[in-house]
Amino acid sequence: MDNIKHILLISGKRKCGKDYISEKLKNKLGASSQIIRISEPIKSEWAQKMQLDLNQLLSDGPYKEKYRKDMITWSDTVRQQDYGYFCRTAMEKANSEIVIVSDVRRKNDIRYFKEVYGEKVLCIRLSCPDIIRMERGYLFTPGIDDIESECGLDDYDNWDLHLKNDSRINPDQIVAAIIAKMF
Repeated sequence: MDNIKHILLISGKRKCGKDYISEKLKNKLGASSQIIRISEPIKSEWAQKMQLDLNQLLSDGPYKEKYRKDMITWSDTVRQQDYGYFCRTAMEKANSEIVIVSDVRRKNDIRYFKEVYGEKVLCIRLSCPDIIRMERGYLFTPGIDDIESECGLDDYDNWDLHLKNDSRINPDQIVAAIIAKMF
């Protein structure tokens, strides 16, 4: 992990394009970059604990949605004991100069990365109007979209970049803005 030069924390609501922009960013940055997801160790441990299909939990489909609320509740219990557990576990796979964390959702996620990696961290918020998110498949779900995992960073105001991903801006411009802020 000593070779890490930049950690890009990507945050935003469901269906705002975090994964899409993260993939475009990785493609632009090339072999010196990789995407890490905090949700991977959560889903992996939850799948093992509940004997579920990990591949389906990792996908963006109805299977994951069926278990989302219980998985969030369980992961919050783990975080109460060790707020950085899932961030630290996800970073065990980090082996590139540039690490893109595509699913930052909580203030404690940002706290962990800033405490451990300091100046290497760049905090990026993607926002998108609900109407566009709905076009991408978003449907408000009580108990999911009104809890910390979706709203925990709504009042966070210390972003290095806050970018709109609302289909009016070319995604390549968003990627270029992030890269310009890095260097």
